Amino acid sequence: MKKAFITNLALVLGLNLSIKPFFIFAIDRGVQNTVGPSEYGVFFGLYSFSFLFNVILDLGITNFNNRNIAQNTHLLSKHFSRMIILKLTLALVYLAISMTVGLASGYDFRRMKLLLILCLMQFFISFIAYLRSNISGLHLFKTDSILSAMDRLIAIALCAPFLWFHFMSRSIDIMDYVYAQLIAYGLTAFIAFIIVFRKAGFISFDWNRTFSIMILKQSFPFALLAMIMSFYNRVDGYLIERLVKDNGVQDGIYAQAFRLLDATNMIAVLSAGLLLPIFSRMLKFKESVESMVKVSYTLLFALAIVVAVSCYFNSYNIMKMLYKNDVEEAAAVFSILMCCFLGTATQYVFGTLLTANGNLKYLNIIAASGMVFNIVCNLILIPRFHAVGAACVSLTTQLLVPTIQVIVVQRIFKFNMIYRLFATLLVFAIGVIVLGYFSSILPFDWKLNFVLMCGASGILAFAVGLLNIKGFLNVMKNG
Repeated sequence: MKKAFITNLALVLGLNLSIKPFFIFAIDRGVQNTVGPSEYGVFFGLYSFSFLFNVILDLGITNFNNRNIAQNTHLLSKHFSRMIILKLTLALVYLAISMTVGLASGYDFRRMKLLLILCLMQFFISFIAYLRSNISGLHLFKTDSILSAMDRLIAIALCAPFLWFHFMSRSIDIMDYVYAQLIAYGLTAFIAFIIVFRKAGFISFDWNRTFSIMILKQSFPFALLAMIMSFYNRVDGYLIERLVKDNGVQDGIYAQAFRLLDATNMIAVLSAGLLLPIFSRMLKFKESVESMVKVSYTLLFALAIVVAVSCYFNSYNIMKMLYKNDVEEAAAVFSILMCCFLGTATQYVFGTLLTANGNLKYLNIIAASGMVFNIVCNLILIPRFHAVGAACVSLTTQLLVPTIQVIVVQRIFKFNMIYRLFATLLVFAIGVIVLGYFSSILPFDWKLNFVLMCGASGILAFAVGLLNIKGFLNVMKNG
């Protein structure tokens, strides 16, 4: 299982790190620089709003299905057609609620039109996630890896002519950008559907009330968790747009910094997508998950430390390289937000383990506490400190929630390696901070300093025992 995780993680990261960062830095950043922070800020605020109710699109079905199919692969052909009908029904409910709340929020016609398209995008994103949960549940990780990057590849092909070559004799606007993403997600959903259809066999699209109620009951804890996490992960963009009346400028500044965090979080999300079916199958057959947790968390958290520290010491230079407007403010937000990756890396290992083990009650209590804390603090800090206040709240929440998850995991599984692992990671973190500081005062170009700091951190990882070439080769040889 460790070999499967490492090889497939390398594949999924290789595909995504070659495509998604290009989309983020070349396309998404280019769109923001073209349309300006205010226009993009309006889009970002509505995009965050569209996330608030997207739990209705899924109600925990995807995580439940991933775990269920990984443990009972024969259920795919039995459940698939009914799941499709259920997903479409939930999509109509989500659309109705989102548009109603949008109207109640006072959005004008243009914002409502944009919100409608974004809601359709959310449906396709949710549908793709459900289809991929079947594919990863069957341990078809290579196929899942390709699908994970396909939507961005299509979006690049659609946006590039407008952005770089002024297709139709004009620059790209925010509606071109949104429509391109809608088409990209739609095509990816269609391709994923064909793949799962071929695995599931004959499909009869019929509504079965008893089946739907049964699935919703079993997936409800997953749905509650997804809803709570959506709120405290995305509510900041919406609250900035609502609480700061500057026509989206602060939202645009926050989006500049958040974009890179969102891209980095992709690594943890993709890792969790591999870990959930692996953990689920190992736990079903009563295999020890301790070494799997150690390998996955060591890789993710060591990377998170290097990313967070290097971005903190180079925040201004990175923002200046990427953007034209509000560089100093964006750099202040960016230096705080990138440290959130430490919490995300922790959460997507230990939270995924608790999910695979069925400990949804603990996860929901922890997440609900984090949501309340996040919203209350945002309501206090955003009006006073704007985007920087939201960033501080996000960091505090993202560190607090996974810390409690680690404590719960240790109480349940009683891992022998946990204290030694965290001690080693602490030593590594202190060393990386020292390296980051000295690299920032070297008399070279900041990009060279950045590379030197990352290289030195890799050497440090071997020196403190986080990485071990012999152990890696043994894993690849023996699994």
